[in-house]
Amino acid sequence: MNKISLIIQREYLSRVMNKRFLLTTLLMPILIVGFFAGATFLSISGKDEHKIAVVDNNGFFKGNLQDTKDILFEFPENVDTTNYLQKGYTDIIIIPKFDGITKTNYIIRSKKRISIGTEDKISDRIDAAIEDKLLQDAGINRNELDSIRSKSRFAELKSLEEGTGESAKESNAALSYGIGFGSGMLIYITMFIYGAMVMRGVMEEKTNRIAEVMISSVKPFQLMLGKIIGIGAVGLTQFFMWIVLIFGLIAASQLFIPQDVLQQVNSLQQYNGQIPSGANMAQASEAAQKIYKLQHTMSTANWPVIIGCFIFYFLGGYLFYSSLFAAVGSVVNEDPQDAQSLMLPITMPIIFSFIIMTNAVQDPSTSIATWASIIPFSSPMVMMARIAYGIPGTVPYWQLAASMISLILGFLLTTWLSAKIYRTGILMYGKKVSWKELGKWAFRKS
Repeated sequence: MNKISLIIQREYLSRVMNKRFLLTTLLMPILIVGFFAGATFLSISGKDEHKIAVVDNNGFFKGNLQDTKDILFEFPENVDTTNYLQKGYTDIIIIPKFDGITKTNYIIRSKKRISIGTEDKISDRIDAAIEDKLLQDAGINRNELDSIRSKSRFAELKSLEEGTGESAKESNAALSYGIGFGSGMLIYITMFIYGAMVMRGVMEEKTNRIAEVMISSVKPFQLMLGKIIGIGAVGLTQFFMWIVLIFGLIAASQLFIPQDVLQQVNSLQQYNGQIPSGANMAQASEAAQKIYKLQHTMSTANWPVIIGCFIFYFLGGYLFYSSLFAAVGSVVNEDPQDAQSLMLPITMPIIFSFIIMTNAVQDPSTSIATWASIIPFSSPMVMMARIAYGIPGTVPYWQLAASMISLILGFLLTTWLSAKIYRTGILMYGKKVSWKELGKWAFRKS
C-alpha cells in the first residue's frame, strides 16, 4: 500500500504542480463562457439581410406582410424575375392568386440559396398575413386580438413533484435538462481527457524504458492502480477549483448589483415572489424579478444529491474506463496507429452512451434510458441525466442502488482484467498485439 501511495503522489504532484495545469484550470471556465458568448454573438450578428421584392396578385399582402430585423418586404412596380437583382433586391417572391380552397404554391427566387431559418421566417410572415386578411374579412381587428392575447397571459405553470406523504416540492424541467446535459457532457469529456492521459503516461513510461525500472521495485498492478488513482485525483482537484472559481465569480458579481435592486430581491424572497400592496416598497424592478427568478429556479434542485452523485459517477466512470485505457497503453509500442485501432472498442461505448444521454435528458423514463443508467458502460453519463429530474420520483432508490453497485463491480472486473493485460504488455516490445491476444492474456489462469 505504501508503494501505491508513492506512485499516486508522484502522478498527482507531477501534474498539479505543472504550469499548464494551473493555466488550464483557471482559463477553462473563461474559455467556455467566451465560447458560448461568441457563438451567441455570431448567431445574432452574422445573419444575412434580405431585401425582398413581392409580386402580389391578391392585393392584400401590402400592409399585412410584416418585416423582421433581417428581412425587408417591399412591393415595387415593374420588378420581375429578370431585373430584381439590378433593382437592388436580394430575392423576389411571386404570390399567385389565392382562391382560398385549393393548395397554392408561392415561389421565392434568389441568387444564392437561402437558409432554412430564413425560409421559415418568410413562410411564417406570409401565413400571418393571410391570417390577418381572414380575420379582417370576419370583422375581427388584428390589434384587438393581439391585445387580448397579451392580456390573457397572466397564468403561469408551476410544476410540483410528489414527495413523501402528502408533501410536494417544486421542480423545473429546464433546470433539470441543463444540469443533466451539463454533468453528462462533463463526464463524457473528462473520460476521454483523463483516460487518454493515463494511456499516454503508460505509453511514455514503456517507450522510455522507465517502466522496467519501476517494475523492479513494485508490482505491475500497483503501478497501474497508482497511476489511475493519481490522475483521477488530478481531475477531482480541477473540478473542485472550478467550483470554487464559479462560486467566487457569482459572489463577486453581486458587488456590481445596485443596493436597491438587492433589497427588492430580498423582499421578493421574503414574500415568495409577490410583494403585498401594503409593503413600503415600489413595484419590484425587472432586474430584481429576473435575479429572484434565477435564484428561485436554482433553489429547486437538490444540489447536495446532484453534486454527490456527480463525484461518484465521475470517479466510477473514470476508474471503469481508465483501467482499459491503461491496458491499451501497456501493449502499444511507438506506432500511434496501434493505439487508435485498439482504442476503438473502448471509445465506441462512450460515444453511444453520450447519444443515449442526449435523449435521456429529454425523456428520462424511457426503457433504454433506465437500463443504460444501470449498465456500467453507460451509467456514468445516463444516470446523471436522469438524477437531475429527481430522486426517488424519476429515479427510484433501487435503480440508483443497482446502478452504483454495478458500476463498482464493473470497475473491479475491468481493473482485474486490465491488470492481467498490463502485467504482460508493459514488458513486451516490438510486437503488434491484437484484441484476440489481449483476450487470452486477460482470461488465462495465472
